[in-house]
Amino acid sequence: MTTRTTLTAVPGITVGHANVPAHGTGCTVILGPVSGLRAAVALRGRATGTREIDALSPRHLVERIDAILFAGGSAYGLGAADGVMRWLRERGRGLPVGPLGTIPIVPTAVIFDLGNAGKPVGWPGPDDGYRACEAAGEEFAEGATGVGTGATVGKAAGIDKMMPAGLGTWAARADGSDVVVGALVVANAVGDVRDARGEIIAGARGPDGRFLDSVRYLANGGAPFGDPERLTRNTTLAVVATNAVLDRVQLEALAQAGSDALARRITPYGTLYDGDVIFAVSTAAVPAASTLQVEALAALAVPMAVERTVRRA
Repeated sequence: MTTRTTLTAVPGITVGHANVPAHGTGCTVILGPVSGLRAAVALRGRATGTREIDALSPRHLVERIDAILFAGGSAYGLGAADGVMRWLRERGRGLPVGPLGTIPIVPTAVIFDLGNAGKPVGWPGPDDGYRACEAAGEEFAEGATGVGTGATVGKAAGIDKMMPAGLGTWAARADGSDVVVGALVVANAVGDVRDARGEIIAGARGPDGRFLDSVRYLANGGAPFGDPERLTRNTTLAVVATNAVLDRVQLEALAQAGSDALARRITPYGTLYDGDVIFAVSTAAVPAASTLQVEALAALAVPMAVERTVRRA
C-alpha cells in the first residue's frame, strides 16, 4: 500500500496541471482509471460555474465519469474541458456509443480568478486542458500552479485586502485497512483560512497588516468587498476521492461531508458570492467498514488540504 499523502494515494487516480503564465491562470485535471469513476457532487456556493454536473445525479444514465477538470477564467475556462475530452477520446475512453466511438464524461468547475494575478485577462482553453492530461501522473505540484495559479483568499472586506492562495492536497488512511481517502482543494474564497486551532493563517488584512477576521468584520456591519463593482472573484473547489466501494447516493453524502470539513477551515464559507463545488469519486476497489468510516476519513483529509492551499502558495 502506497504511503503517498496526496489525492493520488487512491490507486488509479492521476493529476495534471497546465499553466497559462501570460494571464496568471491555469487548469488542473483529475483523471480516473480506464474503467472510470463513480461520482457525485455537492453544490454549496451560490455563484457556481460548471459543466456536465447533471451526469453526477444518481438518477442519470451515465454511471461513471472519466475525469474532472478545474479551471481558472470563470465561465470562459469551461471550454478547456474540450481538450480533456479530445485526449480521452483519442484513447478510446468514455461512454461507448457504437460506431461513433466514445463520449468522455468530464464534469468541470471553474474559479473566478480574472485579473487576480495582476496579468492581462485570459483563461485556459482546450489546448491547455489537453496539456494537463499529458502532464498527469501520481506526482504533482501544490500551491500557485494549475487552477491554483491565480487563487486568493480573504476578500470579504475588499479585493485590496486579499492574500495569495492556491491548490493543496492530503490523504488519510484507516488503521489496519486498505481504505484511503484523498482530497484536493483549490481555495479562492471570500473568507479566511483557519488552522486546526481556529486561528486565521490567511485572509483579509487591515491597514496595520493584522488579520481583520472576515466573519467579525461582516457581523459588525462591514460593507461586503468594500467595492460593490467587484463582487465575483471567489470559489472553493474540492475533490474527495476514495477506493472504498460506495454507490452514488453514498458518494453524495461523502461530498456533503467534504463540504462540512471545508466549512470548518474557511470562514465565511459558501456565501452568495462563492461558487463552491465539492466532488466525491470512488474507484470502488475495496470494502469499507461503513460509509461513516469514509466520511470520517474525509473529515481528516479535507482540512489538511485546505491548510496546504495557503501554506504551499
